[in-house]
Amino acid sequence: MFLAAYQVGLRLRERTEMDPSRLVNHQVIAALVESPDFAALRRETVGDPYAAALAVLAQSGALRRMLERSQDAQERAEQAARTRQDAERAATAAQGAAAVPGLRAAAHRAAGEAAEAVREEAVLMRAWGVGSGELERMPYARRARLAERLRAGRLARWAELIGRFRQMADGERARKVESSAGELVGVTLGDDLSRLIPSELANLGLPELRAVFAARYAAGELMLYDSRGEQPTGRGAVIACVDTSHSMYAEGPGGVTREAWSKACALALLDQARHAGRDFVGILFSAEDRIQVFRFPVGRSAGIEQVLDFAETFLGGGTSYQAPLTVARELLEEEFDDATDPRADIVMITDDECGVTEEWMRGWNDARRVLGFRLFGLAVGAPGAAEAGSVLDALCDNLRSIEDLTDVHAAADLFRLI
Repeated sequence: MFLAAYQVGLRLRERTEMDPSRLVNHQVIAALVESPDFAALRRETVGDPYAAALAVLAQSGALRRMLERSQDAQERAEQAARTRQDAERAATAAQGAAAVPGLRAAAHRAAGEAAEAVREEAVLMRAWGVGSGELERMPYARRARLAERLRAGRLARWAELIGRFRQMADGERARKVESSAGELVGVTLGDDLSRLIPSELANLGLPELRAVFAARYAAGELMLYDSRGEQPTGRGAVIACVDTSHSMYAEGPGGVTREAWSKACALALLDQARHAGRDFVGILFSAEDRIQVFRFPVGRSAGIEQVLDFAETFLGGGTSYQAPLTVARELLEEEFDDATDPRADIVMITDDECGVTEEWMRGWNDARRVLGFRLFGLAVGAPGAAEAGSVLDALCDNLRSIEDLTDVHAAADLFRLI
């Protein structure tokens, strides 16, 4: 079974090549291999010993039951072989396996269940950003431990959301144009092909309308998404300050917690920084004395264990804006000593509103003028924190409220700006 899943060139021996005492085994394997689901299974397991072993384990219970059902036929075949009776008699005894009720159906179900198990693990790994190349280099025991960790607790519940965030961020990177970055606010006319609305693209796809499209393009009269102007994309570090106070456990629509949405967004920002060749820093915070910093320097591979530690860590307690933003400012002051015009980006993800002192605010504004960074704010499940006149509004260059926690596109424009 392992070789059937693992080998590139799969060939099931002919019945005539088999020792008569092994014809029952042949019948069982043939029923598995001939299942339509087995072809889907092999797309995940060929050349991957871990995935092939996982497929065997996933089918082991069904295989054991099939062998038990065909035990009588197996015993007759082995008895015939032991007494050196003719091969035809042994083969006739072994044929009884084919008549065991439900054998073929059981084999097909087993192949389907194995294919689903292997596919789910592959999707889980991809959702967390673990590529096939990294998996192939990973020792079996470590890979098994990683899979078990990802299937357990909060990480398992977040996988689908994280996968959707990564997919959304990939799409936004493909659309990103530095000179026209901004939050979408309406429709205007112009000739910027990067901001065409879908109906204009549809017209371009119709041969009879291409001449009209070309004329409107020349006249600058194409319908485009309008945007609120922003500064060009940054080049320095990306710093995600993620609130992990007790209130972040609160669930929104669809059972998604504020913590899950925030961590998924932060991991997508980590991907964003990697693609842009920028340092990434994750700052988890709650009360003033509760803060934890995770650094992911550019040019150094971010180990999946460190990523999972960042995702799993939850500090609890109250909320302080000053503590994480002070750490972020100090990190940028260090970077500013080594780089010219770094233009870093800080993303503050929180569900709370809290005060800051006037003295701290003066120091923050002074640092902003010197360092030239931008602060983006995401008020998760807390519309009041994003209201005009709030502390978060005063701190941020760009602030939005996230109310539907099932919607990863609520922060889509953020990934075009950073």
